[in-house]
Amino acid sequence: MSHLVIRPYRGDDEAALVALWNATMTHDRINESILRTRMLLDANFSPDGLLVAESRTSGDTDSERCGFVLSIVRQVPLFSQGLEPDLGWITAFGVHPRYRRQGIGRGLFYAALARLAGMGRKRVLISPYTPNYFVPGVDVDDYAEAIAFLRATGWETTSTPISMRAELTGFQIPNELLELEQQRRQEGITIRPVQSADLSELMPFIAKHFGWDWFRFAQEYLLELFGPGSDEIGFLVARQGECIVGYCQQRRERFGPFGVVEGMRNHGIGRLLLFRCLSTMLTQGFHCAWFLWTGQDAARLYSLAGFKQVRQFAVMNKSL
Repeated sequence: MSHLVIRPYRGDDEAALVALWNATMTHDRINESILRTRMLLDANFSPDGLLVAESRTSGDTDSERCGFVLSIVRQVPLFSQGLEPDLGWITAFGVHPRYRRQGIGRGLFYAALARLAGMGRKRVLISPYTPNYFVPGVDVDDYAEAIAFLRATGWETTSTPISMRAELTGFQIPNELLELEQQRRQEGITIRPVQSADLSELMPFIAKHFGWDWFRFAQEYLLELFGPGSDEIGFLVARQGECIVGYCQQRRERFGPFGVVEGMRNHGIGRLLLFRCLSTMLTQGFHCAWFLWTGQDAARLYSLAGFKQVRQFAVMNKSL
């Protein structure tokens, strides 16, 4: 005989949880390093928010971890977004294939949502939590069974971001874009690598025009660029005269985000930033570029540089 126990994470769960994660989230596998740095060391992590389902047999002497769900609430404010006291996030979950259709997933979600409701949360999202989300949402193709489960239990899709990838081998900047770059240069618009002299203007620019999450992302890259690891970071700024009007960043093969201030869009600056950054990546020895999250409108620009959709996610929402 066996019975199910749902309990908070313990330190001795680590190896079993990594194995369970990789058996369930098969297209988003992790290792112990990722578990520690992006989950256990997250300032908002709580063992009570990482619930583990354990199947116990033979008088509790034998057990197997068979499911988990990771929920997050802010314990530390995120810049001006603060603690977001109405919101909670579920960023990862799974039930081992051998244990599915036995109510374990429902039990885990019931316990996780009851905890979040008890903390005063009114809405839960899967899974756009910053800074440490693993994927933007639930992959609609690779985790169709999970999508069906969530819809059956009252979750609604709020958006469907896509992930894209580009092959950089042989990448060239088109002649018409080089001509556009020359034209913009004559108009006083230049694109060049970031310099330390830009920082005092750049960081307020990003926070004002693109928000604090992009500020955090840029800060993380710039800390490496101006410190150890600079050979793996690329960061471009677009300037018109004395003013920054756009920027673009990459770390190793991960591209973005990048943006142009609203009043300067539709002048080709975004295309120039995109192609210049990809060209630089190739010279650094990177032969592909990828990112996890964009919408269909931006995807049209990326496709001009050879990006192709590789995944689509459902960001999902449930009111408590």
